[in-house]
Amino acid sequence: MNEALVTVVGNVATAPDFKQAATGAAVSRFRLASTVRRFDRGRGEWVDGSTSFYTVWAWRSLASNVVASVSVGEPLVVQGKLRIQQGEREGKRWFSADIDAMAIGHDLARGTSAFRRVVPAKPLRVERNGPPGEMESTVPVADGGAVPAVIADVPSGAMPGAIPGEMPEMAAHANVPNWSTGSPVAGVEVGSTSV
Repeated sequence: MNEALVTVVGNVATAPDFKQAATGAAVSRFRLASTVRRFDRGRGEWVDGSTSFYTVWAWRSLASNVVASVSVGEPLVVQGKLRIQQGEREGKRWFSADIDAMAIGHDLARGTSAFRRVVPAKPLRVERNGPPGEMESTVPVADGGAVPAVIADVPSGAMPGAIPGEMPEMAAHANVPNWSTGSPVAGVEVGSTSV
């Protein structure tokens, strides 16, 4: 199947919205205004020409990053697959130019931007008394979400940053192991589950 790949430079015209598709994938949408600039020899300056509007669609992690990074008025460079849609509403024919985005970034010719890499969530290590390898249903994380976590019993003295005598009332119970196999050292395999 032939697809028209385009790169469009423009300004964000509407605030990106964020939804979950029926499949569970994240989707974001916003309008991008792209204005042609031409040099007017008679006036000796650059002037604005016609403006084209595109509906930009972003999916999955790109959708989440767009909502966290893009605001109205910011200059963007969008690369993706162009789709022209048409239909009829109340007796009037309409056309829509949509871009299924593969990449979106700030236009650095018109300003600066700071980049932060997003690292996928990994299971969190939690300390709890329970059978080795038992799974906790979810553990809350900083962004309000939750991820599954492996339960591992690790003596507090083997945990990084543990200070002996920090909580004297708990010291008698803190270093009593209750695992049946595996190593009590953080960051190595406990039972059959790598943590």
